[in-house]
Amino acid sequence: QVQLVESGGGLVQAGGSLRLSCAASGRTFNVMGWFRQAPGNEREFVGAMTWSGRITNYADSVKGRFTISRDNAKNTVYLQMNSLKPEDTAVYYCAAAAGFLGSSPQTYNYWGQGTQVTVSS
Repeated sequence: QVQLVESGGGLVQAGGSLRLSCAASGRTFNVMGWFRQAPGNEREFVGAMTWSGRITNYADSVKGRFTISRDNAKNTVYLQMNSLKPEDTAVYYCAAAAGFLGSSPQTYNYWGQGTQVTVSS
């Protein structure tokens, strides 16, 4: 049974940092990444990384502030979020794909349950 379990969300002041973790079990994936969804908005791509780590892609809104990394030995992907802004407030979802790295939710086969990130001004 495949599971993605996120952790690390919480409340932080603007300008602060948080690190999210997503541990996968049941199989390995070529691509692991993150999406987020704020109330009333569609789920949006944050960033993703391939198994090798050689290919990463980020949304323009987080480039230079967020960094994805993965520990393949632990089958875990991380999202380091720095210089957080109130507009980063959302539920963050870990996602995994067997195929290519894409920015559409339809590209991803498995999802975590989500973790809330709230950035206060």
